Amino acid sequence: MPNIKKNPEKSRFVILMSALALALFGVSGCQEKPPTDMAAVDRGDEHVAAAKIAEAEPLYDGREDLAKARVAVAALRQARTADYGNYEAAWKLARAEYYLAQHTDSDDERSDLFREGIQSGKVAVQLQPNKPDGHFWLGANYGGDSEHSTLAGLTNVEDIRREMEQVLKLDESYLSGSAFLGLGQLYLRAPRALGGDNGKAISYLEKGLKYGADNALLHARLAEAYAAVNRDADARKQIEIVNTLTPDPKFKPEYKQALAEAKKLQQKLEAKL
Repeated sequence: MPNIKKNPEKSRFVILMSALALALFGVSGCQEKPPTDMAAVDRGDEHVAAAKIAEAEPLYDGREDLAKARVAVAALRQARTADYGNYEAAWKLARAEYYLAQHTDSDDERSDLFREGIQSGKVAVQLQPNKPDGHFWLGANYGGDSEHSTLAGLTNVEDIRREMEQVLKLDESYLSGSAFLGLGQLYLRAPRALGGDNGKAISYLEKGLKYGADNALLHARLAEAYAAVNRDADARKQIEIVNTLTPDPKFKPEYKQALAEAKKLQQKLEAKL
């Protein structure tokens, strides 16, 4: 055994290495068995989020009843709280908030829902920038906010265009060409000073028909665009398509909206005769 007293430098080295070995052993020992309760919380959060998303889905399917739509929004908010990194919870919350905002009679509730929908959409885009759902519902909430707020309409045009164009880059067929519908509606309804252009609107809407032959809102919006440039015969053809479509049960509320818009436009066209 070496004589430590005769070699103080070696003594200090041995003591230092022994302390380091004990520290490393302690760290590895702690890492070897993570606290059981923390692991359980993590798994529990994911399970809670999944359960709340599953709870919200049939409620959203029954969204024509706004009471169900509100419960769907509440359940998806709980899913987001349980698991902030859950992409499905984020984009589905943006979707539900958009629908409820579009149909509520309360201006204050509408404003709050669109604002929250924009935030939910932004979270979804941050979590999965290469998937279309977050971009589409973020753009939809920007668009809905613009329709109901003059100030938002002045500031959201570029945001809507950016998100819908990103959807087209990722998946042109998304929701039966609904990004083409979003861009067509943007160019149709935006003031000319902010880029409104009926020709561009028609171009996007016509391109969308490649994927949206069954998309009643796409046909209704194309009819509106044709009427805006006095192509009344073409507008009537699109109205007829809306009237004869067999709606997908999952999009029955949107089909009813398209029918109502087509009927209103048809009355305007008949008044011109």
